[in-house]
Amino acid sequence: MATLWNKGTEALQDVARFTVGNDTNWDMRLAPYDVKGSRAHVKMLGRIGLLTKEETATLVAALEAILEDIGAGRFCIEDGVEDIHSQVELQLSRQLGDLGKKIHAGRSRNDQVLVDVKLYLKDVCRNLAQSALELFHCLQEKSEAFKDVLMPGYTHEQPAMPSSFGLWMGAYAETLIDDMYPLGAALAVCDQNPLGSAAGYGNSFPLDREETTRLLDFATLNYNSIAAQLSRGKAEKAVAVAVAAFATTLNKLAADCCLFCGVNYKFISFPDELTTGSSIMPHKKNPDVWELIRAHCNLLQDTPNRLALLLTNLTHGYHRDFQLSKDVLFPAVDTLLDCFRMSRLMLQGMKVNTAIFDDPQYDVLFTVEEVNRLVLQGMPFRDAYKKVGASLKDGTYRAKRSIDHTHLGSIGNLATEQIRSKMERAVDYLQLIS
Repeated sequence: MATLWNKGTEALQDVARFTVGNDTNWDMRLAPYDVKGSRAHVKMLGRIGLLTKEETATLVAALEAILEDIGAGRFCIEDGVEDIHSQVELQLSRQLGDLGKKIHAGRSRNDQVLVDVKLYLKDVCRNLAQSALELFHCLQEKSEAFKDVLMPGYTHEQPAMPSSFGLWMGAYAETLIDDMYPLGAALAVCDQNPLGSAAGYGNSFPLDREETTRLLDFATLNYNSIAAQLSRGKAEKAVAVAVAAFATTLNKLAADCCLFCGVNYKFISFPDELTTGSSIMPHKKNPDVWELIRAHCNLLQDTPNRLALLLTNLTHGYHRDFQLSKDVLFPAVDTLLDCFRMSRLMLQGMKVNTAIFDDPQYDVLFTVEEVNRLVLQGMPFRDAYKKVGASLKDGTYRAKRSIDHTHLGSIGNLATEQIRSKMERAVDYLQLIS
């Protein structure tokens, strides 16, 4: 196996296989970020005189060619090559000879992988924010379209008070705003340049770390070289917390949709092409997509805990344990993005039952409206409550199905524009969308 640390003795094949694990697969995801990090490092080495102008230009051109190959799908990590760092240096050495070997001066694979992961996670934060925004706008559109269609609201999973489809879907839109803030915190943790910390203790080269920070578009540095290494795992955990927050919201939305499309509710329905059937029951239309979103999002909420268990009781400095954080976080990110996409698809195809309250079983949901009417006429609340309760008991209660909710955030005043502005402020403040 081609390794950057080879000193003339190769590891046993089983050791190499076990220690590399899934890294070569995940490293293909990190490939463009690794090349961008190397390009910035090379430019900085030229700036401080460790490379000539000609050497710098040659290396930068070669790295940009590799970056183009990655974008075009022409790049791969060859069999027997340990990681993306080894592959890039191998290709440069084949092409440029000894010049290709100069790019590693002043850094370690430790700060290389830190740069790769942080640059990647910055893009993850932006991609998750964009997906959340797309779902947000979909929910708001549906909320406005069905704002006048009543549906039961529930407490303890029992019909409780009149609600509306506008209120229900608008609620999930606004809740996504709360989930943006953990994502913003994650971005702030990721947006710090660790390059130049090397193996965690700096080095004797006069590196210009402010220059690489500028070139890589990081907001700031991990100044202390040990702190840079201590950030490994923290960035991943911060993103995992955001993943879990979004997953909590999508899980509840999926659970609602599974329930409400059932034949005992019939509040919503989905076309045949968005549902699945049964091998034995011809009548079945199963909400498998929502059920899998619900299940995936249950598992995603465990992502921070899995990383916490992985990273517990590690002393400062690099440990190979960190490698497994990719196995935990990267699939979680993929799954969440897929759940966002499928949630939008399902909501776009959703049909709403506009006649739910034609069923007299929902008459009792208007008891609070009757209590409030009596209070507005001057009766003390407790007396009004007892009066309506007594009418339910003796069978004289008759539902008055008029709804007059006007306060901000109620059935008759969804505050859609205010919620949209609230999301815009969150995105602008956190600078999540480039």
